[in-house]
Amino acid sequence: MGQLLATRPDLIPLDFVEEFKKLHDQAPTLPFEDIRKVLDSHFDRELSDVFSSFDEKPLAAASIAQVHQAVLLTGEEVVVKVQRPGIDKTIKEDLSVLYFLAKLINRYVAEAKLLNPVGIVDEFFKSLELETNFVVEANNIRRFQQSFKDDEDIVIPRVRAEMSGRRVLVMEKLKGIPLSQKNALDQEGIDPEQILKKGLRAYLKMVFMDGLFHGDLHAGNIFVLPNNQVGLIDFGVVGRLNDKTQGAIVNMMLALASEDYDRLAYQYVDLAPYSEKVDVDRLARQLRDLIAPYFGLTLKNVNVGKLLMDSTAVAASHQLVLPSELVMFFKSLVTVEGMARLISSEFDLLSASLEFADELIYHRYKPQKVLKDVSEVGRDVVSLIQYLPRQIRQFARKVNNPDYSVKVSISEIDRHSQAVDRGASVIFLGLVSAALTISSTMILVADLDLPTILGLPALSVVGYSLAAALALMGLRTKASKKH
Repeated sequence: MGQLLATRPDLIPLDFVEEFKKLHDQAPTLPFEDIRKVLDSHFDRELSDVFSSFDEKPLAAASIAQVHQAVLLTGEEVVVKVQRPGIDKTIKEDLSVLYFLAKLINRYVAEAKLLNPVGIVDEFFKSLELETNFVVEANNIRRFQQSFKDDEDIVIPRVRAEMSGRRVLVMEKLKGIPLSQKNALDQEGIDPEQILKKGLRAYLKMVFMDGLFHGDLHAGNIFVLPNNQVGLIDFGVVGRLNDKTQGAIVNMMLALASEDYDRLAYQYVDLAPYSEKVDVDRLARQLRDLIAPYFGLTLKNVNVGKLLMDSTAVAASHQLVLPSELVMFFKSLVTVEGMARLISSEFDLLSASLEFADELIYHRYKPQKVLKDVSEVGRDVVSLIQYLPRQIRQFARKVNNPDYSVKVSISEIDRHSQAVDRGASVIFLGLVSAALTISSTMILVADLDLPTILGLPALSVVGYSLAAALALMGLRTKASKKH
């Protein structure tokens, strides 16, 4: 949260922004003796047998790992990312507290159920589980390298897989300055507008073409390199988008640009699990009321990230549970927007995204992809034709079986049946109570020579008492029915 707010001077005072920036690469450091224990356990030999030099002073420190500079025996400069010892135990303890608090909130704060606090902690746990496994991160880096192998403007550090493992990651050192440092954009020959343009283009390519995007693009993970190149590091958290979600994001952008709030509402509805309780027209009106006043303004005047989060909250108020990857995309988009504002206050994220639309449309509908989609549909059709006669034959045999029966299940039939039973009981008690009242009254007016209680015939008193008791039972049964 601190890393996110560090990119949002429009949300919090500048003094807080500067302080939160320290969380990008200035978390508390550990003594090298603790780091050495992890390294010795990983390499199972002396560091001098692996590195010609190893800087004991950390290059950067984060909550999960600490980064040191080193030189291999071959002379290659590398950075070594070392997991903090005992971090697994710390995470488990913290998560147990979070789960406890989430369950309390879910139980005692009715309004919070729509936000699914336990589900949020679950997502946080899954994210941390992947982030603490450097084997997964190394594989992520290789995938991004493959994606940008033909792009000279984007640099992804090369991983030394043979030297890396679950708790130690060895990779190429980037020759640049992280964007979190004030002098990153003041280097000779650096054009901030070019850096912004290239970085945004890389991000949009990840989202709309590759379906695999960096989920933690804060300023500490972006390097400004010579020749206006952009370097990216820290791939522990990545988001994955399938074709459906990619298409939905494109449609959301187009809907925002054209002020088509019905279309935007239907995108939320289509992405969430089916619910018959959603009033799409009302959802569209609420989205329009939220976004319309800001339409046409640039990033200088509009808090785009807050609008996105608020629109997600509007969808959640209609009990729409959005896919976790879409929420991660919104989070990353907020971070990217915040950094873009630091570079250029006039930057318009929506316009820049739509400029990318032409290439996106070509990518989605280029002949090779269309042919692939058609071939997949063809295989499904052939499979259907192949297995349909067999399924029809099996169904016919089942129907022709003398013992065949159809089971009909009516939703909430048990509840309705219980209601009918209770209604019948109330009517029965009412009839008996009325009969007792009438017969007791007839005995009372007949002036028969019968034992008395308080001057009234004993049978009448007993009858009235039973009638009253049955009436009370009937009222209680009726009340429980309403409840």
